[in-house]
Amino acid sequence: MKVREGLIPTVLGSAVTVGGIALRNVNPLLGWGIAGFGLAHVVLGAIDLVEHRAVRD
Repeated sequence: MKVREGLIPTVLGSAVTVGGIALRNVNPLLGWGIAGFGLAHVVLGAIDLVEHRAVRD
């Protein structure tokens, strides 16, 4: 099974973002920090997906 480069950070970042948003009710500062960390991974993973797609085509 071949996984495209950037897919794992994007999916994992999405999960971390959702977890951070859910945690902001308990501790807002920590929740937003975790959500930001997850969003950064989503952005970087999406950049990898787009970048490597353009190279193949």
